[in-house]
Amino acid sequence: MKTNIFLNGETIRVKLLDGAAPQEKFAAGELCAYLERMTSTAVEQCGGSYEGPVIAIGSACERYGVAKPEGADSFTLKTVGESLCITGGKRGVIYGVYEVLERLGCRFFTADCEKVPFADELVLDELDETQSPCFIYREHNYYEPAQYTRFAVKSRLNGMHHQISENMGGNIKYSWYVHTFEKLVSPKEYGESHPEYFAMDENGVRVLTPEKNQLCLSNPEILPIAIEAVRRNLLEHPEAEIVSVSQNDWLLDCQCPECRRINEADGASSGTLIRFVNAIAEALEPEFPHVTFDTLAYQHTRSACTVKPRHNVCVRLCSIECCFAHSFEECTEPENVKFVKDIQDWHKTGAQLYIWDYTTCFNYYPTPHPNWRSLQPNMRLFRDNGAKGVFEQACGAKKGSTDLNELRAYVLSKLLWNADADVDKLIEEFTDCYYGAGGRYIREYITLLCDTVRREGDHVGFNDKPTHGYLQEKYLVQYEELFNKAKEAVREDVVRLWRVEKAALSIRYVRLMRNFIEKGELPREELNSFFGDWESFGLSRMEEWCSRDTTRRALLRGESVGAMLYEHWTEEGPEIL
Repeated sequence: MKTNIFLNGETIRVKLLDGAAPQEKFAAGELCAYLERMTSTAVEQCGGSYEGPVIAIGSACERYGVAKPEGADSFTLKTVGESLCITGGKRGVIYGVYEVLERLGCRFFTADCEKVPFADELVLDELDETQSPCFIYREHNYYEPAQYTRFAVKSRLNGMHHQISENMGGNIKYSWYVHTFEKLVSPKEYGESHPEYFAMDENGVRVLTPEKNQLCLSNPEILPIAIEAVRRNLLEHPEAEIVSVSQNDWLLDCQCPECRRINEADGASSGTLIRFVNAIAEALEPEFPHVTFDTLAYQHTRSACTVKPRHNVCVRLCSIECCFAHSFEECTEPENVKFVKDIQDWHKTGAQLYIWDYTTCFNYYPTPHPNWRSLQPNMRLFRDNGAKGVFEQACGAKKGSTDLNELRAYVLSKLLWNADADVDKLIEEFTDCYYGAGGRYIREYITLLCDTVRREGDHVGFNDKPTHGYLQEKYLVQYEELFNKAKEAVREDVVRLWRVEKAALSIRYVRLMRNFIEKGELPREELNSFFGDWESFGLSRMEEWCSRDTTRRALLRGESVGAMLYEHWTEEGPEIL
C-alpha cells in the first residue's frame, strides 16, 4: 500500500504541537525546507487542532497512537491512514526526518553536495518500523562533520568531535578525551617528590619525561590523587557523559615487581589498569551516576585481563598495530589475528566495549589507502562482538585532503548506523553525483587499487611509507589513466572537474614521495608545482602532526616526515593547518 504525501501542487501540512521540544521544532523545520525544495510548493506547519492528512512530528504523533521509542537516537516511522508519523528520541526524531527525505530520493553526500530531486508527487510505501543504530556512539574526525554541525546531524554522528547544539539533538560529550594519566598525576608536580608514582622501565628507572611516562598503577598512594583530579574535572564539566581515565600515548608498561605480579596474576598488562579505573569509577559513581569512565585497551594494555570492568567502565579497544588493506578476520598478519582474539576476549568479559579504529595513513595523508573492502567486515566484527561505540580516526586536516576522503567519510557514517548497509550502492550513488560522468572511472580506480593490493600481497599499516607494491610506477600509470578519463568525462563540468583533479593529487604526491624516499630525488620545480597546486585546492596539512609548511621544510632538509622538525618550528602553535 502506498501513501501520497504530495500530489501535483496540493498543500503539505506538517503537524507540530505547541510546546514541542526544540529538537522536534528543528526536525519540522528541516522537513518543511526540503519538501519545499523538492516540490517548489509551500509547506505549511499546523497545530494540534488540524484534522486533515499531515506529517506529524514528535509528540504530535501520540494522538495517532504512535509512541516514541526508547533511546536518544531511535526513531519510529508509521503511516496512519493518510498521515505519516515521525517520532523518536532527541536525536532520533531528527534522524527520522532525514530517513523519510532519503526514501523520497534526497541524499546528503557532503556539506556542499546534496541531491534534492524535483517531484510532482511524493509517494511512500506504507510504513511501520522503528530504527536504532548498531552503535550508540558514532564518530569520525573527517573535517566536514567536525566543522559543519548540520551535516554531522544528517550523517547521524554523535561523538566528541561533533559539537552539536541541543536544538539539533546534541552529541555525547567527553570530559577529557584519552591519554589522561598526566592530567591525573603529573610528573611536573610529583616527579621530584614522589618518583615512585610513575612507571618503571625495564632498567629499573622511574620515567618522568613529560608526555612520555605512565603511572605505577599498583602504588596505592596515587589512587586518591587520581580520584580527586577526576572529580574536579567532572565538577567543572557537568555536561560530560564520559570521562577518560587512560594511559598516555607512550609505550611503557610498568616493570616494578608489584605491577608485574598483579598483571601476571590477571593474565594481561591491562590488569592493573582495569583495577585502577574500576576503583575510580566505584568511588565517583554515587556523585556522578550518569558518567561512564572510559579507558584504553591500547598497545601494552590491548589484551583482555581476567578482571571484569565495572558496569560504568568503558574499554576502548584500539587497532593501531593492524593491517587495514584486509579485514581483520581474513588477514593472516599476526597483529590482525591477535586483534580478533582481543576483541573476542574483551567481549567475553562483558565489558562495555568501544572501538578506536584507523582509516588513513597518518604520516602520509594523501597516499591512496586501500581499505575500501575492509570497512564493512571490520564494522560487522565490532558489532558482532558487542561494541557499543566506534571512533574512526581519519584524516583530521581541518581543510580536508585527497584520497577520496569525502566518499570514505560518507560510507563510514552509513556503516556506523547500519553495518549491513549496501556499500556498493552507497559508493555508486555518491560517485555518480559527486564526480558526475567521471564517477564510473573513480569506481574503476577503487576496484583496481584494491585488486592490485591483493595481487601484490601488500599489508598496509596506519603509518606506512608510500612504497608498497601497489604504488609502483607501473600501477601509478594505470591509476592516473583512470583519473585522466574521469577528467575528460567532466571537462565541461567545472565543479566536478575540480573534484576529480583534487582527487588526482594523490598520485602526484606518491610519485614525489617515492622518488624522494627510494632515490633521494626531489625535483625542485615539481616540488614547487605540487605544493602550489595543493594550496590552490584549499588543502592544508599532509600529515597528522604538522602543517604543510613544515612538511616542505622537512623534505628540503632530507626528512620525509615533517614531525621530525615539528619541535623546531614552535611558531606554528596549537592550531595546525
